[in-house]
Amino acid sequence: MGGGDVHLESDFTWRRMFAVFWRIGILSFGGPAAQIAVMHRILVEEEELLDEERFLGALSFCMLLPGPEAMQLATYAGWRLRGVPGGLLAGLLFVVPGALVVLGLAMLYMAVGHLPIMAALFLGIKGAVLIIVMEALLRVAKRALHSAVHWIIAGLAFVAIFFLSVPFPILILISALAGFFLLSGQSTENSEPGRGGGSTSGTVRTVAIWMVVWWTPVFVLMAVGGYEVLVQIGNFFSRLAVVTFGGAYAVLAYLAQDVVTHKGWMSAGEMMDGLGLAETTPGPLILVTEFVGYVAGYRAGGMSMGIAGALVTLWVTFAPCFLWIFAGAPYIEQLTAQPRLKGALEAITAAVVGVILNLSIWFSLHVLFAELPSLQVGPVKLLMPVWHSLDWRVLLIGGVSAIMLLWRHQSLMRTLGVAALMGVGFAAMEHFSG
Repeated sequence: MGGGDVHLESDFTWRRMFAVFWRIGILSFGGPAAQIAVMHRILVEEEELLDEERFLGALSFCMLLPGPEAMQLATYAGWRLRGVPGGLLAGLLFVVPGALVVLGLAMLYMAVGHLPIMAALFLGIKGAVLIIVMEALLRVAKRALHSAVHWIIAGLAFVAIFFLSVPFPILILISALAGFFLLSGQSTENSEPGRGGGSTSGTVRTVAIWMVVWWTPVFVLMAVGGYEVLVQIGNFFSRLAVVTFGGAYAVLAYLAQDVVTHKGWMSAGEMMDGLGLAETTPGPLILVTEFVGYVAGYRAGGMSMGIAGALVTLWVTFAPCFLWIFAGAPYIEQLTAQPRLKGALEAITAAVVGVILNLSIWFSLHVLFAELPSLQVGPVKLLMPVWHSLDWRVLLIGGVSAIMLLWRHQSLMRTLGVAALMGVGFAAMEHFSG
């Protein structure tokens, strides 16, 4: 289902492949920053399946694509190891665990409403996620910022996106142009000639196959008739799949405005609840779209229609991701071997550090403070936390998570488990004291 030269690891068995990417899938909490850090730790440091330069080159390429970059990076890693079947396995293992959890929580949410035990668990996990994202920022910065130019690009990217709300595609374009002219000729010490490369016929075949895979369910629903809401879901999220540059955070405002104001599928409060579910479950944050699809389907025809809505949403959200990777992966090393293109990709990676810093601060402020008004001063937008709304429980859980993860170097799963139990403990204390 895809062309191009791929370098297979002959000693990398399917059993080991499943174990590695299953572990990545169930540990992929905390949004793209933390997910990329988890993948780097497992694929580069522990398993040594990708070298540093190839990992960062692939990450830069994935940042240029619409859709969740972490899922696409996992798909690329699987493709390198076992071709298209390996890419499918890696991508699905990254998405499916979180998708099952989000579906189950969406069903509970619509059936019985807000569950105190789930809120308590999410409280704890959010505290740990703060530290996971910080660790990710440190890891990616250490490996992406090699010169003063890289640092300047990262700093300017942060200022542009955090204070000036510069659209992510424009930020990437400017960074790429800066790197194209300023960083050409610079390279990491492990640079090696490009290998691989795809053929035009193979690329055309790959695109054609995956376009059919992507759109067939939508056309079938249109032909059968009687499933108008599912067709609307399929069309809406298919359009969304090609404009989600910069990952889920870059598109959340557009998504929320459309599904709440224009589509009327859910309320603003329900949209925020869905985002909370997606932020505190494994898998890409874009799985919030699955929650939206379930709620829209459920309101149109009950649980069975809700499940169908969730499945259609997942299909049209992630099928394009496989298309982008399987069509583009054979060319990544050719691109990164060209000095000027390599400079452009290095600059994009540096800008990504600024973007991750932006996401880290944004997420931290929203988790720590119940009240977070914004102040617009000309083109500058400032977030103004109300200090008496600080949630000391999250701060304490974050402190314990920092000790476990950054100082004691405990596993992510153990850290998340302790954080979740602390959240439940705080909820129990409040219940009995109240």
